[in-house]
Parts: sequence; C-alpha cells; structure tokens
Amino acid sequence: MNFPDAATPISTCAAPECADCSIADSIHCHFGLSDLVHFYLISLPVFLVGGAGILAVGLLPLLVWIVIIVGFFNIVEIRVMCSHCPHYAEEGRTLRCWANYGSPKIWKYRPGPMSFMEKFVFIAGLVLVFGYPLVFFITGGTWYLMGLYLLLVAGFYISIQRSFCSRCMNLACPLNGVPDPVRRAFLKRNPVVGRAWGVEPPGGGSGTKSSASLRS
Repeated sequence: MNFPDAATPISTCAAPECADCSIADSIHCHFGLSDLVHFYLISLPVFLVGGAGILAVGLLPLLVWIVIIVGFFNIVEIRVMCSHCPHYAEEGRTLRCWANYGSPKIWKYRPGPMSFMEKFVFIAGLVLVFGYPLVFFITGGTWYLMGLYLLLVAGFYISIQRSFCSRCMNLACPLNGVPDPVRRAFLKRNPVVGRAWGVEPPGGGSGTKSSASLRS
C-alpha cells in the first residue's frame, strides 16, 4: 500500500518542510497503514453485524445494502465531502486516506466549505447506510443483533470522533471536530484552502509550492 510521505508537506501547504509545524500534533495531514487498520477495526464489525441481520431476512436485501454502501462511499460521498479535503489535491487517481483508501478521484478538487445541499446529501446518505439494517432487524425479529448493532454504531461514532475527526484536515466535513485556533492556523499554512474559506495567507502571497500539482 502507498501512503503520503510523512516528512513531506501536503500539496496545499506553503511550508517547505513539516519539521517546524506548530500544529503537527493537532491536525492529521499524513495517513499511514496503522490509521487504515484502526479504521477497519472499528467499522467492519458494524457492517458484519448489520449484514447478518439483513441476511436473516433474505439475500436480495443484503445485495441492495452492499450496492448502497459501495455507491455512497465510493461515488456520492467522494463528490459531496471528500472532494473538499486537502488530501484530495494529492497526486494520483485514488484516495490514500484512512477512510476511503482506494476510492477513485473522479471529481475535481474543490477547496472550501460544503454547501447546504452537500451537507444534506452527506448526512442523508449516512442515515440510509446505517439505518437500512434496522428495518430488517425489526422485520426479522433479531432484537439481540439489533442491540449489538446499535452499540457498535455508537462505539464507532465515538471512536471516530476521538481518534480521527478531532484531528482531520477536511475542515468542510460536518463531523469535523478540529478546534477553531487549529483551523485558523491550518488555513494560513494552506493558502489554496485558506482563500476558499476567505482566509488570506500571511503576507498576501500565493504561498504554494507547486500550484500545478493541485486538481482544478
């Protein structure tokens, strides 16, 4: 697996190196295999239990859920949320982040906040993905699986908020929990992103290392 070089600033960053970054411990600009494994460990149990509850009712509903999951996380979410992330500006045709590793970058990079409609579609998609199994837990009468599923979903949300969202550089995401002072510092160090958020870099210069590397 290929991940960004932890010693090299991301494409949108104006800094020549990461060594002197004052927010390196507060925001996560580089992802590695340990992040991906961590994400899988907290997310896969949710989908395995959800799939078991749906399969107890029938194979076709499970196939429908799989199509919904793949379509949302690899197409819809990439457009409305991931395309706003600075990581989307990195070289390559696929994402190499902790949540959507390998997803194709079929949309243009669009720094700046998500629109109201994008946020609506994103939240509605999450509700559909994680709410779909509940119908089949109820119709199938698998209450014990439903209880376990709800506990796993709650645990997944709490874990992702503490371990990932609290330091994620995709400031546009509705789930992002990076504190405001860190946000402001990050936007100043990343002029392309900062301008899209209405923040000018110190000195008013472009501040980019290679604007040609950014997706437009």
